[in-house]
Amino acid sequence: MDSAAAPTPSVIGRDFFDRARARLRLEVPPALHDHMAPATRGDLDVDPELWERAGVAATRPAAVLVSVVDRADPTVLLTQRTADLASHAGQIAFPGGKMDPGDATPAAAAMREAEEEIGLAHGMIEPIGYLDLYLTFSGFRIVPTVARIAPDYRLTINPSEVSDAFEVPLAFLMDVQNHALHSRDWKGIKRRYYAMPFGERYIWGVTAGILRNLYERIYGT
Repeated sequence: MDSAAAPTPSVIGRDFFDRARARLRLEVPPALHDHMAPATRGDLDVDPELWERAGVAATRPAAVLVSVVDRADPTVLLTQRTADLASHAGQIAFPGGKMDPGDATPAAAAMREAEEEIGLAHGMIEPIGYLDLYLTFSGFRIVPTVARIAPDYRLTINPSEVSDAFEVPLAFLMDVQNHALHSRDWKGIKRRYYAMPFGERYIWGVTAGILRNLYERIYGT
């Protein structure tokens, strides 16, 4: 879907939850555990032929919570990782992480991680459905869980993992004019990725890629 056919920012969000419930399901993608099943989204989905050249093997199941706050103008709840983490330090992210053996579903894992990272109570979360499985350079097979978040939520941030939590207007994130394609060198390969700068926040990589998938699944033709 190109920008000419995209919904205007002024109408994005008014019917988001109806669209999400109509287009998404809580059916676990087979490729989460079956590595032979098709999985086409990920860090290299804008250059799919580069997966083999990059030597990427994404094998570790993970889940993130795409938290859409039910306000008059919906927002997306994001976090900023602490600067001293071993991986992805300081980056903008969704609450989430690797799935544990006790997690019955990706949604359960995403909700557990959200409670551990930012204290988001389960009662504030209504899972709606899964986006496409997302493969990452760091070796994860991520299932994003789109969820409605009650606007009166309260957070208790875990400072060992998260330095901040904040909301970004859904209309901004779903406007293709804000979906920039950038590139950088990664182990001798030019990697292209989405970036959605928002004020002082630089949303890019996995987070921006998943938001792009959200746009395509909810507002795509």
